[in-house]
Amino acid sequence: MTGQALGQVVWDELKTLSKENMKGVAAHIEAAYLFLDEDLDAALAHAETASRRAGRVASAREALGTVHYAREEWGDALRELRTATRLAGTSHLLPLMADCQRGLGRPEKALELGESREASRLGAESLVEMAIVLSGAHRDLGELDQSVAMLATPAQRIKPTDPAAGRLWFAYAEALAALGRPEAEEWYGRAASVGETGAPPVPPEEDGVFYDLEDFAPAEATVAPGQGEQDADGRESEVPTEEPQESAPAPADDAQGPHDPRVGGDQGPGSNDR
Repeated sequence: MTGQALGQVVWDELKTLSKENMKGVAAHIEAAYLFLDEDLDAALAHAETASRRAGRVASAREALGTVHYAREEWGDALRELRTATRLAGTSHLLPLMADCQRGLGRPEKALELGESREASRLGAESLVEMAIVLSGAHRDLGELDQSVAMLATPAQRIKPTDPAAGRLWFAYAEALAALGRPEAEEWYGRAASVGETGAPPVPPEEDGVFYDLEDFAPAEATVAPGQGEQDADGRESEVPTEEPQESAPAPADDAQGPHDPRVGGDQGPGSNDR
């Protein structure tokens, strides 16, 4: 493996390393993502090697966090994803971080993260992924009406050709089913019709759909941002960088976790789906 499948953003980050180390780390990052769907032990070994050799490179820490996420090792995943976010100064990993909070049994923390200032900077695809996670968090808390309201508008507006359409429609169907709403079957059918990436032709009148943050807010009930945890340097941050290792029940099976936002979306090399 040569790392040729990696995006330009990753290569730009790796330029801080020596030429020899850069190539080696790139190969390990690429391998970590390639093994993600077939051999999680191999993926972890490659990601850990990349992180050891390039601990201050955001892409290496992100790869390790993504592998831990796929392994449902929520505490380790959250710690690595927070570190990657701090190093890169980006927000595209927030949906994964919020889902880790759900995995740790802290849906209220997921909601706080979704209301954070950093979340307002998410791109369109990551906004969809965050909405799916937050809908699941409301469901974890027994807030079934809010769970449906979180997805109602985006589910109606998203185009079938959007790669996230299948995941969004399935999550919306799950939210409706939790309330016993009969229209859940229709949305399950829509999700099945497009799968993860394929989609039927879009009628002309459905073109030109744009997203707005207000589309992803529940019609009722809002969650105020929580107090930021302190960083190592004593400053408060809405996206903390340290997370104690702990375990808790994973989110309910009816909630789908987000894809790796660095693939086919904001930036990046590999994908994963819980």
